[in-house]
Amino acid sequence: MNDKIEQELNTFIEEWKATPDKKSNKSTFLRFKDYLAAKDGVTLDFIARPGVTYSLRAVHKAQTNKDLFVMVDVIEDVERWLSVCFYGDMITDPDQKGDMVPGGLLGEDATCFDLEELDESLISYIEKRLDEACENCQ
Repeated sequence: MNDKIEQELNTFIEEWKATPDKKSNKSTFLRFKDYLAAKDGVTLDFIARPGVTYSLRAVHKAQTNKDLFVMVDVIEDVERWLSVCFYGDMITDPDQKGDMVPGGLLGEDATCFDLEELDESLISYIEKRLDEACENCQ
């Protein structure tokens, strides 16, 4: 991540007001960001579209034919929520917790998981999908 993009991401995080009732997904977003950043060979990118989405994108250095392996979107709504999307052919979804979205990730079929509030079970499930997608990049 270059310095300008990193500063933009840091500003976004600093300005994100967490709700006091812990329904905010800010902590989950930070958890996914740190989880991905700790992976060997992974580079993060951040694309802000204020009022629409803020996208954290992860790419593995071994990838040659895809621009990323996961996109963690912060969706602007009454309250911010997260949509974590993977290329459909890079992960499994054994518990069917995700939604199949035709053409949903940069024009390719995707499996997306929506988080509207803190859900530790779903967060852990998504982290397993993060591991799986990262491994499938190699």
